[in-house]
Amino acid sequence: MSNNITPRPTSLSDDAVTSLSEGRHGAPFDVLGPHKFKNRRWITTFQPGVAEVAVRVGNKETPLPHVDGDVFSGPVPGKAYQLLLKYSDGHEAVVHDPYAFGPVLSDFDEYLMGEGTHRELWRALGAHVRMHEKVAGTHFAVWAPNAQRVSVVGPFNDWDGRRHVMRRVGVSGVWEIFLPGVSDGELYKYEIRGHDGATFLKADPVGFGSQHPPEKASVVRDIRGYGWDDTAWMESRAVAHHRDAPISIYEVHLGSWRRRFDDGGRPLSYKELARDLIPYVRDMGFTHIELLPISEFPFDGSWGYQPVGLFAPTIRFGPPHEFRDFVDAAHQAGLGVLLDWVPGHFPTDSHGLAQFDGTALYEHADPREGFHQDWNTLIYNYGRTEVKNYLVANALYWMEEYHIDGVRVDAVASMLYRDYSRAEGEWVPNKDGGRENYEAIEFLKEMNTAVYAAHPDGMTVAEESTSFPGVSQPVHTGGLGFGYKWNMGWMNDTLRYMQHDPVHRSYHQDNMTFGIHYAFSENFILPISHDEVVHGKGSLLNKMPGSQDEKFANLRAYYGFMWTHPGKKLLFMGCEFAQPEEWAHDDDLNWGVADQPQHAGVRELVRDLNHLYRDTPALHVKDCDPSGFQWLNGDAAQSTLGYVRYGDAGHAPVVVMCNFTPVARDGFRIGVPQAGHWDEILNTDSAHYGGGNRGNLGGVQSEAEPCDGQDQSVKLTLPPLSVVILRLSETKN
Repeated sequence: MSNNITPRPTSLSDDAVTSLSEGRHGAPFDVLGPHKFKNRRWITTFQPGVAEVAVRVGNKETPLPHVDGDVFSGPVPGKAYQLLLKYSDGHEAVVHDPYAFGPVLSDFDEYLMGEGTHRELWRALGAHVRMHEKVAGTHFAVWAPNAQRVSVVGPFNDWDGRRHVMRRVGVSGVWEIFLPGVSDGELYKYEIRGHDGATFLKADPVGFGSQHPPEKASVVRDIRGYGWDDTAWMESRAVAHHRDAPISIYEVHLGSWRRRFDDGGRPLSYKELARDLIPYVRDMGFTHIELLPISEFPFDGSWGYQPVGLFAPTIRFGPPHEFRDFVDAAHQAGLGVLLDWVPGHFPTDSHGLAQFDGTALYEHADPREGFHQDWNTLIYNYGRTEVKNYLVANALYWMEEYHIDGVRVDAVASMLYRDYSRAEGEWVPNKDGGRENYEAIEFLKEMNTAVYAAHPDGMTVAEESTSFPGVSQPVHTGGLGFGYKWNMGWMNDTLRYMQHDPVHRSYHQDNMTFGIHYAFSENFILPISHDEVVHGKGSLLNKMPGSQDEKFANLRAYYGFMWTHPGKKLLFMGCEFAQPEEWAHDDDLNWGVADQPQHAGVRELVRDLNHLYRDTPALHVKDCDPSGFQWLNGDAAQSTLGYVRYGDAGHAPVVVMCNFTPVARDGFRIGVPQAGHWDEILNTDSAHYGGGNRGNLGGVQSEAEPCDGQDQSVKLTLPPLSVVILRLSETKN
């Protein structure tokens, strides 16, 4: 350090100058900006690469003496000021001094963040384009309690972590700074100096935008001021999510629904999807679109299930407002939008949450608690209040800022149990010595409570594959608080049955009937999801046995069974037209076959099933109520199943008869609950769907001949590998 006689504030010691130059100073607001010294206002600034600095107050410029290194400091009278920077190449710049601005975060924000109860965390943390003290810029705030120093870096400061070191706020571990002139679209990262002195770069955990992978910077996105046109939907969606509503979900991976092969094979943008996908889904009769995760993720092959930017809609399909365009268009079309949401784990990518401030901040330090062996990912520390709040606030963020109608929580079973997919000795028991993850359970309860408190008309769904009790029961009655749960047992059992050659199905009838024993223990969704048509499992069509015609007939019959079975419906894209290939995330669906007769027939069937399900109260109002279902016929030897679906008083009952053999059954008698004419309202063997067109000429009249425990019965033509659906015509709907 050279000796000099330039006066300087006492805070600007030789060590302070050195630590600023070396990027070690963790409290720059104590040194830089305006400070009182000897009853005068002293302005100090750190400006690497600048030859001269002057302070401009109004029309007056006052040169700042060079102190040492890249530090300039001197007395300047007045109030608001700007810095005039002169470079050795002759160019000049006039800038506001970030260290002249006071804090943006309130004491209340700091208190809530410290308590871990800030339900609108995204309004405090992240990068916010705003006016502050009458100057336009961006406010940055990030939680890094164990850091020695945190800086915002980007093209605006040559990615130099010494230039914009942030202010530490209170005791919460949050750092903030307002950077004048930084605006929407700027790249940025946080440069963090950890407790051991090592420095590293991190993306913003609450960033609203990201670069396109494989680039890793966050992007400032101004998410204010979107003009929504979905008031009608938002005011009525409580009806659409009720247990007695028809809910039929089309699950979509946005990157592979369709691609633009006239433009390099790229996936469609959010705006193009709004134009093409939404009308398609509406025409097909689905009520909701469920998106595989769209929170920013680095690896395409994870399909979004390894997210890094929980608050950023992936840039793969466009910026945030264009994702809002997509949601807005869906709502205007009368469709709900659900997001797959992943609070169960996160990837180890160096720019993400892993070791965020140099310590295990978001994750557990012990890999027996904090590392998923199946996915090579990290597990959130749900017992840490700030981490729990981060996740709860994120669920609320998507519903508040993007009008998302609900979240489907991925891999809930992996969260509930400490020994999930672990051998003896590879997991840490809970405080009582058991396997339940108490902290994760409390987090899920808190998340569901918060979501339904803020959005009682919203919807949360659990992908949960065990028999954990009360997943879709209210928290106040001891449940986890989800609105719905995927029925993984039903899916596994029924697909296993359908894959059997019909000659063997009589020995496995319980695969089709067992689900009713627990069908009303939860509010179930019947899921045929992406997981059933990937990783070597083949397509749904090719799970079916027999000749090509029989494969299609089997699939049609399965869909008839699924759409008439108690429970809401979910179908993955491509399954609606019987895509013959396994799903591939890096290609689009095989639309080339969609209009071929048999494939088009399956699509017509799914469309008709959706509309029938929506228009027939008996098929949906008691999806979650045992009084809405009654067995009629279950002849395992013939592989037939018959049952009744009931609605409320005044709703016409529906009788369903399934034949899972390739043998036609003429004169097949089945009991019916009421006398009258029973209209054949759908037959999966219709020629319209690609079948043999064998049926019952529009309906049958009941006879006073007891059968299946009923006083009345009908005689049916039951086509091979088919489902026939009848509705009493004399009862008004």
